[in-house]
Order: sequence, then C-alpha cells, then structure tokens
Amino acid sequence: MTDLDARSREVFQRLVESFMETGEPVGSRTLSRRLSVTLSPATIRNVMADLEHEGLLYAPHPSAGRLPTEVGLRMFVNGLLEVGSIDTVESARIETQCQAAGRSLETMLEEAIGLLSGLSRCAGLVVAPKTDASVKHIEFVHLGPGRALVVIVTGNGVVENRVVEVPRGLPPSALVEASNYLNARLAERTLDEAREAILGELTDDRGLLDVLSRKVVAAGLATWSDERTGGALIVRGQSHLLEDVNAVQDLTRIRALFDALEAKEQVLRMLDLVNGAEGVQIFIGAENDLFTLAGCSMIVAPYQNSRREIVGAIGVVGPTRINYRRIVPLVDYTAKVIGRLIG
Repeated sequence: MTDLDARSREVFQRLVESFMETGEPVGSRTLSRRLSVTLSPATIRNVMADLEHEGLLYAPHPSAGRLPTEVGLRMFVNGLLEVGSIDTVESARIETQCQAAGRSLETMLEEAIGLLSGLSRCAGLVVAPKTDASVKHIEFVHLGPGRALVVIVTGNGVVENRVVEVPRGLPPSALVEASNYLNARLAERTLDEAREAILGELTDDRGLLDVLSRKVVAAGLATWSDERTGGALIVRGQSHLLEDVNAVQDLTRIRALFDALEAKEQVLRMLDLVNGAEGVQIFIGAENDLFTLAGCSMIVAPYQNSRREIVGAIGVVGPTRINYRRIVPLVDYTAKVIGRLIG
C-alpha cells in the first residue's frame, strides 16, 4: 500500500467500498462522486488503469467498470480496512444467546452460530471441541424436584453443563453418591469409553444410582461429535448465501461452496487454519484451498478453553464482498464469549 500515492490509494479505497455495497463493477463517474478531492472521469480512468496493471483491479468485460481482484481485496483488508466495533445491543444478544447454563455445549454453539449467521447475513459455521479427551470430573447439582444439573469437566479443559430429569424425591445425598459412582468409572476414560462401560453395567433391577446413570447416558453427552474426526462441524444459514446473487456465475460459485460445506471432513480443516493464530483470521478466495472454486471469503476466530488452548473455531462464509468492517468484530466477540463460557 505504501507504493501507491495518495490519489491512487483513495481511488482504490472508494472503489472497493462501492463494490462491497453493490457487488457491481464501479465506473469513473461513480467514483468521482465518492472522492474527497475533485478529479475528472478521465483522470480516474487513468488511475484505475494503473491499478489494473498492478493486479489490484480487473474489468469483467471491456466496457464495464472495474472490480477488485482477490489480491486487491487482501491489500484493502490488510492496509485500508477500518474495523468497526460491536454495539451494545448486538453484544447483549450474543451474550444472552450463548449462555450455556442448563444447556449442552452443542446447543450453545448452535445458538451462537445461528445468531452470528443472522447478524452477518452469511453462512455461519463452528468447529466444536473434540470430545476424545478423558473425563476429569463429573458432578450432579440439585436444581429442584425431578431436575439436576450435570457438570462435566474434560481433560482438555472444556466444561459442559446439561439439565437432566431425575426421579422425583431423590435426596441430595443420592446425587453425591451418583457423582462418586460415575467418577470412579470415568477416570482416565473418554466420554465414549465411559458410556460403553456404564451401559455394560446397567441392568433393569438395579437401584437409583443406575437409574440416574441411565439418565446421564440417555442425555447423549458424548454422542454428538463426529466419530471420524473427534470434532463436530455445525453449519447454519446457508440460505443467506443465495440472497444476494448478482449473476449466473455467482450462483455457480455458491453451488460449489455448498458442495464443499457438505464435505465436512474438508471444512474441519478450518481449525487447523487458525490453530496457534491470534484473533480473527480472514481468508479471501483462493487463499483458502476449500474455497478455490467458490469465490468466497471466510472470517474465522479460534476460541480457547480455561487453559488458553485452542479447542474450536467459529466463523462465517460469504461472498468476497462481505462487510468485513462489521463482521470481523462480530466473529471476534462471539469467539471470546464462547471461550469464556466453556472455560
């Protein structure tokens, strides 16, 4: 960006901003109305020609205006993008939707990406924490007649809460005994291994401890992850990608993206892209192998457990002209809320 003079920089910035608003090629007359300085359409065309020569712009056909290339969009994001801040109404909505008390981790993540998809008008996706870690502790907390909160702490620092139904009239002491019963059988085992062990011991004529244990198993605390990868991918809001299709070629790209999203084992590589990274990562078009054919961008942020280890990622997928200024802080804030809640 430092190689561009002030005039070229402003023309480039206003062109990209116009493209993000409309998705249409931007002509010299449109730019002349957006610039802070007065330039003739001929001068603007000369500047645009220079930017095209540098590989930052291109013309979809000879008589059209100009569009930013993926290289141009990357330079805009790195050098000119002014990231906004999330407003108090949106932050309050995210906090409320993500509250995990009495709900499973899966439900909390689904609520989070559903809201993020709606706010960004993009497809939201999240990589859930792997559940192949050993169980460190499990505990029942009495909530009232017939209800108990199950708290599970895994060896990788993830905490999951879930409300389950228990026999009415069950004394609090039975919950303590149930916790001890399960902890003795869960030690150093994964949730799947513990589930199989408990199922092997349960019989129809056993007492309240087994009834309660059966409730925990039936709650499916360990059954929602992807068995092949150990992590889970949840995608919501694909329909948003169809709301702003400007041309047949855009529809073709969106279809290719849908195919990629269906191949979940490929999308789970998103976690690898952000592993060890700080904050929000932005992948534009071919920068991400997954979207080489889709012409889309992905904004994604990792979330961490209580030991500040990256255990998952959340983000959105949309066209390359998505509103980076607005969406980056949304993704960043949501990832931080999730990390705080699971920790």
